[in-house]
Amino acid sequence: QVQLVESGGGLVQPGGSLRLSCAASGTIFSMYAMYWFRQAPGKQRDMVAVIFRDGTKNYADSVKGRFTISRDNAKATVYLQMNSLKPEDTAVYYCNLGGPALGSWGQGTQVTVSS
Repeated sequence: QVQLVESGGGLVQPGGSLRLSCAASGTIFSMYAMYWFRQAPGKQRDMVAVIFRDGTKNYADSVKGRFTISRDNAKATVYLQMNSLKPEDTAVYYCNLGGPALGSWGQGTQVTVSS
């Protein structure tokens, strides 16, 4: 069974930075696209970023230029570097391996951007 363990969430002031990590086990990590999603209370779960097998990256317009997704296949870990954080970035952030329909999900980590 695939396991995804997220870490790095927390409380940060507007304009601050956080780096989220998601460590995978139980699968050949390098074979899959890796995603970050987020969901705020009462709102839809939305894709934030994706990194494909060949290193190609896509971002939601709302985070483009502020967030960076990366992966380390040797460590089976995907990262999300979040800079210039805004209150509207507040959400539970979820790691996904393989896509939202048939893939695996992490447990989620809370990110709160507030003064």
